[in-house]
Amino acid sequence: MAESVRRSLSPAAGALIVARRELRDQMRDWRILAPIAILTIFFPILMNFTAHQAVDFVNRYGAPLIAERLIPFLLMVVGFFPISVSLVVALESFAGERERLSLEPLLATPLSDAQLYIGKMLASLTLPLLGAYMGIFVYLLGLALRIQWYPPLQLLLQILLLTTAQAVVMVSAAVVISSQATSVRAANLLASFVILPVAQLIIGESLIMFWGRYNVLWWIVLGMVLVALVLGRMGMKLFNREELLGREIDVLNLRWAWRFFWKHFTGEARTLRSWYNGLLLQTLPRIRGGVACMALSMLAGWALGWHLSGEYTLPAEALQLDRLQDGMLEDMLGFGMLSGRGWIWVLGTNLRALLLTALLGVFSVGVIATILLTVPIGIIGYSAGNIMLAGQNVGLFLTALVLPHAVLEIPASLLAGGSILHLGATLISPPKNKSLGESWLQALAEWARINFGLVVPLLAAAAALEVFLTPVIALRLLTGG
Repeated sequence: MAESVRRSLSPAAGALIVARRELRDQMRDWRILAPIAILTIFFPILMNFTAHQAVDFVNRYGAPLIAERLIPFLLMVVGFFPISVSLVVALESFAGERERLSLEPLLATPLSDAQLYIGKMLASLTLPLLGAYMGIFVYLLGLALRIQWYPPLQLLLQILLLTTAQAVVMVSAAVVISSQATSVRAANLLASFVILPVAQLIIGESLIMFWGRYNVLWWIVLGMVLVALVLGRMGMKLFNREELLGREIDVLNLRWAWRFFWKHFTGEARTLRSWYNGLLLQTLPRIRGGVACMALSMLAGWALGWHLSGEYTLPAEALQLDRLQDGMLEDMLGFGMLSGRGWIWVLGTNLRALLLTALLGVFSVGVIATILLTVPIGIIGYSAGNIMLAGQNVGLFLTALVLPHAVLEIPASLLAGGSILHLGATLISPPKNKSLGESWLQALAEWARINFGLVVPLLAAAAALEVFLTPVIALRLLTGG
C-alpha cells in the first residue's frame, strides 16, 4: 500500500506536502516569525538611515565615491541577514524533530527519502528568502524617497541572485548537518563550518564592491550555484531514514579509527614491494577521475594565464632573456641553488604547500586544492604569453627555466590534486555499504598512500632537479656557457 502511494505521487508533489507541513509549523512559531519580521522591516530602515548619514558625511568632504560603493554593500547586507534565519531553521529540521519525537511519524509516511529531504529544504528556504526580498524592497524604497538613489538593473539582479544562492548553500549544508547530527546541540556546534566560510565570502564580496569590480560577482554566483549542487547531491546520498531513526549519540573511538585507517593505509602488505603493488594496482585506479579533473583544470589555468598576458602585458624590456646573462650565476648561488641548503628549502616549501593544499581541500571538497595547484600553471602560462609578446623564444624560456623540474612536479601535482578530489568525492557520494566515517577514513588512507608513496618522492626528486640541474641548463642555454 505504501509503495503504491509512493509511486502515485510525483517527486514535486511529495516534496510540497512536506514543505507545506513545515511551513504551517513555522507560521505558528513566533520565535521564527519575530526575527524575520524585525530583520525585514527594522533592519532595512536602520540601513537606510545609515546610508543617508554616510552620503551626507562623505559629500561634506567631497568624497561621493565612498557613498556610491557603500550603498550597494548595505543592500547586500540587508538581503543577507534575513536568510541567516534559514540556517537555524534548517539545523532544527531533522535533529530538532528527532529530539521532540515528532520525526518517526513523518519518516513512516510513504514519501521517498528524496521527497522528505527536498521538502525540508524548501520549507527552510521559503520564509527567510521572502523576508530577504522584502527587506531589499524596503531598503530600496527608503533610498528612493530620501536620497533618490536607484540601483542599476544588473546590480539588483546580482544582489538577488547572490542572496538566493547563499541561502541555498547555507540551507543545503545545514540540512546535511541536521540529518547527520544526533542532537540540536551537536548541529549548532557543527554550524560553524557553515557560518565561517559564508562570513569570509561576505567579506570578500564587500571588498569587490568597494573596488567596483561588479562583474566578478557573476563568478561568485556561479561558484555558489555549483557548491549548492554539490551539497544537495551530498545530502541526498547521505540521507537515509533507517539510519536517521537508529542513530544514537556518536562516540569518538580514536583507537578504532586509527586501526581502520592503518589497515587501509598498509593494505595489509607485509613488504614494501607488495605495498607499492597495491598502491599502483588498486589505489591509483580509484583516483583516475580526480587526476583527469586536475589535468583539465591545469590546462584551463594555462589557457587563462596565456589569455591574461594579452590584457595585462608586462614591459618588453623586462622580459629580454639575454639580459639574464649578467650576474646569473651569482644570483642563483645567492638563492641557494646548486647547494644542499637550497634543496632542503625548496623541498620544505613544496611540502608545506602540499599540506596547506590538503587541509584547505578537505574543507572545500577539493575545490580550493584544485585552484591552488592550478595557479602555478596559470603563472607559467602568463609568463610564456608575455615572453612571446616581447618577441622572445617561448620554447627557450620553458626548456631553460621550467621543464627540467616540471617533468616531475606536474605529475606530483596531478596525483596530489586527484587524491584530494577523490577524498572530497567520498563526502559527496559515499558508498552505500559503508558509513560516512568509514568511507572517509578509507579515502583518507588512500590519500596518504598516494602522497607518501608517490607525491613526496616525486617532489623530493623535483626539488633536486630544480636546485642542481635547472640552473646548469639555464646557464648553458641562456648564456651559451
